[in-house]
Amino acid sequence: MNGTRQGSSAEVSSLRTRVRNANGPDMERILRRETHSTRAVVATVAAVVVMVLAAYGLLEAAVHAIGEPPWLIDPQVAAQRIVALPEGVPPLLLGAIGAVLAMVGLVFFLNGVLPGRRARHLLAPGGRGGAGPAVVVDDEVIASSLARRARLAANVTPEQVMVVVSQRQVVVNVRPTSGVPVQEESVLAAVQDELNGMGLDPSPEVRINVAPSGVIGA
Repeated sequence: MNGTRQGSSAEVSSLRTRVRNANGPDMERILRRETHSTRAVVATVAAVVVMVLAAYGLLEAAVHAIGEPPWLIDPQVAAQRIVALPEGVPPLLLGAIGAVLAMVGLVFFLNGVLPGRRARHLLAPGGRGGAGPAVVVDDEVIASSLARRARLAANVTPEQVMVVVSQRQVVVNVRPTSGVPVQEESVLAAVQDELNGMGLDPSPEVRINVAPSGVIGA
């Protein structure tokens, strides 16, 4: 069992190298763009916020320089109030503002640190050990293929099988027909064989859940 996992991991780790060698040096960058979510939205929001604050600060500074009353608040007064915090601010309001700012900061931090992968997998060129163009497939397509294979192995209807595919795990939920037992090992072997043929990167682990109660057959 350990030998099989080690061999599978070695094949998956060499997948991107084979793709890069077969399709050119830019293929790795293209594959990353197709399998990872963009951070353009978060970066744009951050840039807009900074630009608005900078424009407002410049406007107040210009208004103050020509001796006109402040547009919203005088920059010096604002600075004094910030330095004097938490004086003059109700604790409940101050706590709510702090919580909102902490959540916003956490969102930006997680978007910068986490990989941000899309619900997609990379298929090995031509299957395991093969050669060919790189193929990126949505997890929904993979789940549909695995559900069909699990349904045939469990001898149930399509409505009795639900497959959830994530980056590192495939969960197969099967509701057996009343009076017809489902061999969990057979379903696991069938799904695993289908995954081995796909050669997904990253290679997910398979978990089979057979419901304790069955459904009445048609």
